[in-house]
Amino acid sequence: MNGIDWDLVRSSLGPLFDGLVTGTIPLTAVSFVLGLALAVLLALMRLSGNRLVAGIARAYVSIIRGTPLLLQLFIVFFGLPSLGLTIDPWPSAIIALSLNVGGYASEAVRGAILAVPRGQWEAAMTVGMNRTTTLRRVVLPQAARIAVPSLSNTLISLVKDTSLVSTILVTELLRRAQEIAAPSFEFFTLYGLAAVYYWVVCLVLSFGQTRLETRLSRYVAA
Repeated sequence: MNGIDWDLVRSSLGPLFDGLVTGTIPLTAVSFVLGLALAVLLALMRLSGNRLVAGIARAYVSIIRGTPLLLQLFIVFFGLPSLGLTIDPWPSAIIALSLNVGGYASEAVRGAILAVPRGQWEAAMTVGMNRTTTLRRVVLPQAARIAVPSLSNTLISLVKDTSLVSTILVTELLRRAQEIAAPSFEFFTLYGLAAVYYWVVCLVLSFGQTRLETRLSRYVAA
């Protein structure tokens, strides 16, 4: 068929949006929150004076960064059942995406912590703060501002990476586009429409990144 079937486009807007808000966005949000928590833990492990703890974190990051996300997803969903551990598609997607985010984001968090001037630690110690309090109240707020650009890029990449979970039958934006396009073979139209949805979400996140950087700058300055 020549041209774009605009009736198909109009009828597909709702189902694709449903795939976005019930699949892509929740997957992104949950995986990013869990991955960020893991990233902070890994960053602190890397900065630990204990060589074993630091080595474990270093090995984890190396494995995650050295293997494809799709392979990690397949190991969780298809590989673990051979070890007697079967996980449903949705939790498998969350686990794989979170582990991947943790590995990548940990380096951004670690770099941000190291970028905080050493004098900030020393000043906090002189007023009686212990290491944990200094980290929580002085260092991490400043590190958060420094890490925002890198973490924002990780979040934007995660939005697009959620499309990979369609390979394990998780219904999200791309999976919904595939389902709608299959009967009519209008793959170009549906995939193009899905691309627009992804692009708009990434634009919104980029705008939010700018606003967040501004607010964090004011907080740190205060």
